[in-house]
Amino acid sequence: MNALAATNRNFRQAARILGLDSKIEKSLLIPFREIKVECTIPKDDGTLVSYVGFRVQHDNSRGPMKGGIRYHPEVDPDEVNALAQLMTWKTAVADIPYGGAKGGIGCTPKELSTSELERLTRVFTQKIHDLIGVNTDVPAPDMGTNAQTMAWILDEYSKFHGYSPAVVTGKPIDLGGSLGREAATGRGVVYATEAVLAEHGKSIKGLTFAIQGFGNVGSWAAKIIHERGGKVVAVSDITGAVKNPNGIDIPALLQHKDATGKLADRENAESVRAKFIIEAANHPTDPDADEILFKKGVVILPDIYANAGGVTVSYFEWVQNIQGFMWEEEKVNHELKRYMTKAFHNIKSMCKSHNCNLRMGAFTLGVNRVARATSLRGWEA
Repeated sequence: MNALAATNRNFRQAARILGLDSKIEKSLLIPFREIKVECTIPKDDGTLVSYVGFRVQHDNSRGPMKGGIRYHPEVDPDEVNALAQLMTWKTAVADIPYGGAKGGIGCTPKELSTSELERLTRVFTQKIHDLIGVNTDVPAPDMGTNAQTMAWILDEYSKFHGYSPAVVTGKPIDLGGSLGREAATGRGVVYATEAVLAEHGKSIKGLTFAIQGFGNVGSWAAKIIHERGGKVVAVSDITGAVKNPNGIDIPALLQHKDATGKLADRENAESVRAKFIIEAANHPTDPDADEILFKKGVVILPDIYANAGGVTVSYFEWVQNIQGFMWEEEKVNHELKRYMTKAFHNIKSMCKSHNCNLRMGAFTLGVNRVARATSLRGWEA
């Protein structure tokens, strides 16, 4: 099942549990705006090449729209739509005053030089600058983009609107980026894990963990789990897998990955029988697999909560930029823990009210908040 079908299915189930009016249910599914632009740039050899850029702005009932921009060859409208909708529910679950958006350009970043990427980013920004903004839509990095991409967007946007650091998050620290942002999603995953384990009378110390994916989020989560006394016994990514039942030396593995760019050259991880699954990626579990795992008694902490650390610290960055007052990293991490812990307890209370699993607890929490805001603003008619 593709990401859009799965997201819609989860949304409809949550709407049914909440008993939403059919008009409001329909209006919540329809994106606020879908943007498609052609970005034509000269390549370094002088030839012209054209790429298609997208931005889906899903909902702005609770505040400006928020979401990443990805550079990937398979950026398609359906996927961008699904991820924009997920951001609407995710920001509502985390209780931060945003709605969802997502964007991207269909390109292969590895095949472009730095100057070509800069030209492409600036042209894309020129095409959408009047549709994004501090109080409208605030982009962030995603797959294939980074702090430098955000710096180019900020600079190009500022040519039209004056210096506006809060127009993007995930920026370099020197341009108003927040301390703690790089580790935020991985750290948020750890705080979410601590919250669900505490519910079951457990803690990270002494438990075994398997981590699928060892990019920014997976590597930070592994590092923090290792520091807290958790035993990471298996790590895998597209380059290979590492397994050690006595626990992997995570700092050494991080050095190996930095030096070689891959995890391989080691033993492959076998299938892992987990009691808890923490979804650090977006849409990693198909709804059909979800039901099978639920019946097996596996506790799944859903993506719209588990990986909300990134957007939460993006919110802190936006707040710091608007105030013109930057926080210490300790404050960023303290506030992140507070938001992640509070969100977990809110999800649990929805689970109790509606007798549902954590995924539906999170979806009903998010959808209910957006539905209430929509209704209060008089938009549901």
